[in-house]
Amino acid sequence: MNVGDKIQATCSPARRRVRRWRITGVIVLLLGLAGAGAVYWLGTRTANLGDDLSMTGYSKAETRQMGLLYGQQGLLIEELQNDLKQPGTQAIIIIIGATIIAAGVFYFARILELEAGDAETANQARE
Repeated sequence: MNVGDKIQATCSPARRRVRRWRITGVIVLLLGLAGAGAVYWLGTRTANLGDDLSMTGYSKAETRQMGLLYGQQGLLIEELQNDLKQPGTQAIIIIIGATIIAAGVFYFARILELEAGDAETANQARE
């Protein structure tokens, strides 16, 4: 009998389910961090065409045209859209999403753990 069999023999099915939920939460966090790192690394390695010297006057004219056509809200939305294209911003969004999902998984694991503890307490009281 190896260590894994001994642990499974001593753990109830509810405790195993809690452990699986927690392992899933850790995996989600690790995948989120790896994905954010990959997005950031790949995004910073590509050529930045915004630094092209031949496009210096274009940005100023484009901003003025956006302001005339769409007003301040149009400029704000344009800036937000440009910020969301940055690899650093995308990586942060991935990390925040993975953290929220992992927190939800850990929360459900905690609920299952409390339910398992209540069931074990009820079983011990019956005996």
